[in-house]
Amino acid sequence: QVQLVESGGGLVQAGGSLRLSCVVSGRTFSSYTMGWFRQAPGKEREFVAAISQYGGTTYYPDSVKGRFTISRDNAKNTVYLQMNSLKPEDTDVYYCAAGPWYLRVYADRGAYNYWGQGTQVTVSS
Repeated sequence: QVQLVESGGGLVQAGGSLRLSCVVSGRTFSSYTMGWFRQAPGKEREFVAAISQYGGTTYYPDSVKGRFTISRDNAKNTVYLQMNSLKPEDTDVYYCAAGPWYLRVYADRGAYNYWGQGTQVTVSS
C-alpha cells in the first residue's frame, strides 16, 4: 500500500514563502513521477507542479512558474514544493500525488494513482 503524507502548510502573509513536503512510503519512490495539485472548495483540483522520477524534468503552469519550485530527494522518499512570493489566490488545500514513471501528461490528475490527504495553505493579504 502506497501512502503519501504532506506537511508544511500554514498561514503566511502575501509575499512570504512556505515549503511543503510529502513523504511517500510503501513502494520504490524513484519509480514514480510526482506532482503537486491544489484545490479550493467547490473548484476542480488544479495542477501546480510535477517532477520526473529522477528529477531531470520539472513542469509548471504559468500561474506559478517562477515562484514555485518542485524538487525531490529519492534517498528520503520525499518531494518538496518551495513556494515563494505567495499571493492570496494561492490559498488552497495542496495535495501531492504519485504516478507511473512514464507519465508525460503531467497536468492530468487522472494519470496519478496515489494521493495524499492534503495540507492547507492560507495566504493573507
